Amino acid sequence: MIDKRGFTLIELLVVLAVIATLLTLVAPHYIGSVDKAKEAVLRENLATLRSTIDKYYGDTGKYPENLDQLVARRYLRVVPDDPFTESNATWVLIPPPESTRGGVYDVKSAATGQGRGGQAYKEW
Repeated sequence: MIDKRGFTLIELLVVLAVIATLLTLVAPHYIGSVDKAKEAVLRENLATLRSTIDKYYGDTGKYPENLDQLVARRYLRVVPDDPFTESNATWVLIPPPESTRGGVYDVKSAATGQGRGGQAYKEW
């Protein structure tokens, strides 16, 4: 008598079907969580940059010429990344109303798309 141990094709297919069903239930929640986390990071990075720009203006009486100037003057350790573009070089720099006061009055994201609230990332 030959003792063959292993799984039949039907048993393997049932296991794969169960795994596929679980993945279809979990995947949308995971993707939603990733987007929610990126939005939270974007809000925090924008708040940090804006606060730092305000502090620089309060100390010097003018706005920085670029974001790297904030790093050079040690207001920031590094310019934070935009979590959607995954780069710190894609920030949209808004100049002040008076061009004699510096170069960066505000920053916005260059990311395309809309947040979960319906507002475009570029408007944050």
